[in-house]
Amino acid sequence: MQRSRAALMSAAVRLVSERGTTAIAVTEITRVADVSRKLLYLHFGDRDALLVAAAVHLVGQELIPRTVDVAEDLPAQLLAVAEHFADHSEFYRAMLSGSCAFAMTRTLNHVFGSYNKEVVRELFGVLDSATGNDLAVFFASGASGIVNDWLIDGAHPPDPRQLAERLTRLASVFGFTHHEGHAK
Repeated sequence: MQRSRAALMSAAVRLVSERGTTAIAVTEITRVADVSRKLLYLHFGDRDALLVAAAVHLVGQELIPRTVDVAEDLPAQLLAVAEHFADHSEFYRAMLSGSCAFAMTRTLNHVFGSYNKEVVRELFGVLDSATGNDLAVFFASGASGIVNDWLIDGAHPPDPRQLAERLTRLASVFGFTHHEGHAK
């Protein structure tokens, strides 16, 4: 079961990256993954859910480990984020402008928002849970807007240093540079 799930996510990332679109048929994904259509529907429900799960998996497998390696250095951490998005720019560009863009953005904001909870606590002190969660998502979705703009409307290929500089400038305005190792 895990092998087929991983194969489907890998096939989805590969096909979306190669074609620059999320308009890829389920039969193509399952053919490349060498699994049945039934397994795709069993694991994910539909194609768009598979695509979003593949993006979250990519973030978990590649992006998060990159940031952990430089956890005490915020500029290096933000550069690692930018490099990840640059390395997979065709995939993310398609995902952020295709049929599952809303679900993709919402899901990634939730994922990154969960990493920002500690920073929010350090910056603003003890807040009620709802306010703390909202602020964490607020920062994640703001950064997401910058990443989206950089990926979709920026130079091709994207320059990760440019994105890292933008995010670092914003982080310093909000005081994140004083809380290195926590912000994403």
